[in-house]
Amino acid sequence: MSLELFLLLAAALFSIGLFGALTQQSIVMLMMGLELMLGGIIVGAAAVWHYIAPAAADGQVLVVLAVTVMAVEMAIGFAVVTALFRTREVDMTDMAAELKE
Repeated sequence: MSLELFLLLAAALFSIGLFGALTQQSIVMLMMGLELMLGGIIVGAAAVWHYIAPAAADGQVLVVLAVTVMAVEMAIGFAVVTALFRTREVDMTDMAAELKE
């Protein structure tokens, strides 16, 4: 596959994630949109890294590290959302904004 196809895939993932993050009111759906955006960035970065230095394994290590960080970030995010829902029954972004007051 060519670099252009990988970058097109990355742009599509990022665009779908951006649309989801901007249009959804559910905190879980917002987090899923952010995860798609990060996935698009990782696909684009890995593709560029592969085409710049195909013999180096540094890009693969960076991708594995980024995916691990994404998994930890999502686990912490879901834990916070679960705690918010259990204590105050907050599941929408509008309700979570009222917690500042």
